[in-house]
Amino acid sequence: MAGSTYGTILTMTTWGESHGKGVGVVVDGCPAGLSLQEEDIQKYLDRRKPGQSRFTTKRSESDTVEILSGVFEGKTTGTPISLLVRNQDQHSRDYSEIAGYYRPGHADYTFDQKYGFRDYRGGGRSSGRETIGRVAAGAVAARILEALQVQVQAYTRAIGPVTVKPERFDLAECEKNRLYMPDAVGVREAETYLEEMMAKKDSAGGIVECRIQGLPAGIGEPVFDKLSANLAKAICSIGAVKGFEIGDGFEAARHSGSENNDTFVKGGKATNHAGGILGGISDGTDVIFRAAFKPTPSIAALQKTVTRDGEEIEISIKGRHDPIIVPRAVVVVEAMAAFTVADLMLSGMTSRMEWIQAFYQMNR
Repeated sequence: MAGSTYGTILTMTTWGESHGKGVGVVVDGCPAGLSLQEEDIQKYLDRRKPGQSRFTTKRSESDTVEILSGVFEGKTTGTPISLLVRNQDQHSRDYSEIAGYYRPGHADYTFDQKYGFRDYRGGGRSSGRETIGRVAAGAVAARILEALQVQVQAYTRAIGPVTVKPERFDLAECEKNRLYMPDAVGVREAETYLEEMMAKKDSAGGIVECRIQGLPAGIGEPVFDKLSANLAKAICSIGAVKGFEIGDGFEAARHSGSENNDTFVKGGKATNHAGGILGGISDGTDVIFRAAFKPTPSIAALQKTVTRDGEEIEISIKGRHDPIIVPRAVVVVEAMAAFTVADLMLSGMTSRMEWIQAFYQMNR
């Protein structure tokens, strides 16, 4: 299949299926000399792995990463970095009955139409476990950005009807709850809502917000590789994402130009309706965007569908599934944003002739 590689200078190629022997990623284009240990990657994967709370799948996976290549004595060598996570707790028999019908909200039907064949065990390539490779690659990118003093942090903005209140916003709260929500009161309200959904054998959706701080002005290209466009592609490529907006986003369509424009003042901007991006290029203020995630399509409540032969049936999906995707998707959004920014920062090094001259003069 095409389309498993993302990036221009810094690239990731993810591989593997939910119920195969393992999943992983090859990261290429990473500069030599970057300090990188398995622990640097593992701390990101631990935020994504299942079993963190009663609101995640009961699948038991350690998601332990192995660095197979591209690192020697704790430093990147400049060659491709191959990362592997072995699958340990596949229950493929839970999915045997779905081989003959199409689950509502899943990619079963579209995979059949595209390939004439599909791996029905946990969704195969369209499974959420594909994001392990993304998170591992994002952890490498985050190490690059750390060296450049750029920070990327994502968090849960909303779960169902429960939205973080501005007056209660506190990023420190994210480390205190497994919903990764920066609102202590909102967490309790969200947990109550999720318990109601689970009692109904249903699921919930939500919104992840991400902030990129310390990004200098000038990152991004003015046409097809806009920072905004590349972020949109990176985030919308995550399974279950159904919406994306930067800054005021869709709300900007309701405003006048005088309301939406950010006034420039000495030292920056007075407001940030643009979300830190003008003309597709970073303007030096915080980049802020949001991604909307649909409810988990695998639910135990009765649903109507059809078999591969077109027979109408009712189903109740069995297996181990998240009642909400959002908490485990927070780090996936963060990883894809970090990778996008790192790639564009490397690409941007050739924007000015004097930068190229300065680089090569330093190395004579």
